[in-house]
Amino acid sequence: MTYKPIADYGIIGDMHTAALVGLDGSIDWLCLPDFDSPSIFAAILDENKGGSFSITSESPESQSRQFYFPETNVLITRFSDAQCVARIADFMLVHESVTPDEHEPHGRRVIRHVTGIQGASRLRLECRPAFDYARSDHTIEQVDGGVIFVPEKGPRVGLSIDGPYRVENGGIVLEFELQAGESRTFVLSSRGPGDEGLVTMTPEEGEEEFRHTTTYWRSWLSKCTYRGRWREVVYRSALTLKLLTYEPTGAIVAAPTCSLPEVIGGERNWDYRYTWLRDTAFILYAFMRIGLTDEAKGFMSFLERISAHPGPDGPLNLMYSIRGEAELTESEIPHLEGYMGSGPVRIGNGAHNQLQLDIYGEVMDSVYLYNKYGAPISYDLWSSLRKMLNWVVDNWERPDEGIWEVRGGRQHFVHSKLMCWVALDRGIRLAEKRSFPSDRQRWIEARDRIYEQIMERGWNRELGSFVQYYDSETLDASSLLMSMVFFMSPQDPRMLSTIDAIEKHLTHDSLVYRYDLEKAAPDGLAGEEGTFTICTFWLVEALTRSGRLDDARYLFERMLGYANHLGLYSEQIGVSGDLLGNFPQGFTHLGLISAAFNLDRALGRRGI
Repeated sequence: MTYKPIADYGIIGDMHTAALVGLDGSIDWLCLPDFDSPSIFAAILDENKGGSFSITSESPESQSRQFYFPETNVLITRFSDAQCVARIADFMLVHESVTPDEHEPHGRRVIRHVTGIQGASRLRLECRPAFDYARSDHTIEQVDGGVIFVPEKGPRVGLSIDGPYRVENGGIVLEFELQAGESRTFVLSSRGPGDEGLVTMTPEEGEEEFRHTTTYWRSWLSKCTYRGRWREVVYRSALTLKLLTYEPTGAIVAAPTCSLPEVIGGERNWDYRYTWLRDTAFILYAFMRIGLTDEAKGFMSFLERISAHPGPDGPLNLMYSIRGEAELTESEIPHLEGYMGSGPVRIGNGAHNQLQLDIYGEVMDSVYLYNKYGAPISYDLWSSLRKMLNWVVDNWERPDEGIWEVRGGRQHFVHSKLMCWVALDRGIRLAEKRSFPSDRQRWIEARDRIYEQIMERGWNRELGSFVQYYDSETLDASSLLMSMVFFMSPQDPRMLSTIDAIEKHLTHDSLVYRYDLEKAAPDGLAGEEGTFTICTFWLVEALTRSGRLDDARYLFERMLGYANHLGLYSEQIGVSGDLLGNFPQGFTHLGLISAAFNLDRALGRRGI
């Protein structure tokens, strides 16, 4: 095996965990039973030690193609040569919602339904798990219908398999042939302490579950109200964001992977299997704009629970585990080499205890929108939010680590001040709309002070642009959000000038860097990084709101060409167009939805 480009993967999942499936039919990333559980397949982080579950064609002339079954998260991989064609339908069974403490019969299930289409296809199955990030040995129990992998610690994993398989080097190998019209169904399932035997499926049952799963996804997507241009890419982004949702709590992970590098060979490798309040708040905005409000309801319940337990440096932590835990200790796994040798491999996230003041604005904006488009918020939640807003009044003038989570020291980041303004502005509006008791006059006075300070110290006259932090000369793409959060008019001369500066200095062939590494506040890390994908979608929105619709559409549609073959995006894109960073990235897909929605609406108003 050699490392595949990050772009060569698709994702399947069940709103508890997710797997990455390569274009060659290999599952190279899967954590069981949850997103943040230790991996059992991690070949994407170490091709030799990480473990994988592959079904591949044995024909040397075979070519593969991959696509999603329309309007679903069922992934189809097709192998073909001159004589034969076979396909794999990969998906995970979607169970009814349960709480994290409930026992779920049969745990997680990955279904691999393989069908011969033409001729006689020779296929090879190899399943070699590597438990606990390849730190735990395991044994293999052969039982009726297949095998059970038993690790030294952690949950057991079963694989239903029939035929003359063999045990090799801690894994299972099966070579088999499928005639046209024949099918075989393989089931990989996590096994709880009380689970006996295997989960098995006949080919007919595999086909039935395939139909059931496609029906589920289409039923969920039917609630989407978006009917505009770029409907297919918006639907794919919505389906991807749904896969990042942890159903039992309503939390949404930033990405299902850890330690995929921001630049090959670099050290900017992070664990994104957690809930950033910022990312989730933006994702909820994207969901609500296209009519998918149930996800927002789930997150509001999650927010109500975590807001009852203040963090060590404020009412909220900037990130949480999918179950609401705040302690996410970061550590390294030195025996894994990292994707294409890009170490270190990290689990946990050391930024969890940073001060990032912008989260309060993003949270309040999402609450305000949910109250407007979803359902009225509860008094108990308002009571927690009121305390939070009073804390913002007392603390907005502190320096912090900012939206980009720098590790080189705190600054007075303009984006953080901006979102403190948003927090108070939305709190004032919400209190008035719902007649909630509030410290209204105090909030108004603080909001106005923030506004004037940003205009005085966050604006650089020589550059003609808002800057990254007070009194600096560094551009930052987060300034594009100013018009999007209604801080200022999108046609304000300062806003237009800022857009021009970002286009000139931070944009490369439609791809936008978040800041200039050489001029920005020190982030405490060595090496470079790619362009930041959501920043391009922010630029699309800023151009849309400023009235430059032709430029916005041109930029947006060029950006669509940087998605992979399935319409998926990672966090960053290199200057050569390669996908970099954790994948797929929720932040990017929410940006696409928001940009598409607002651009489509603006074009419609102009009759274009």
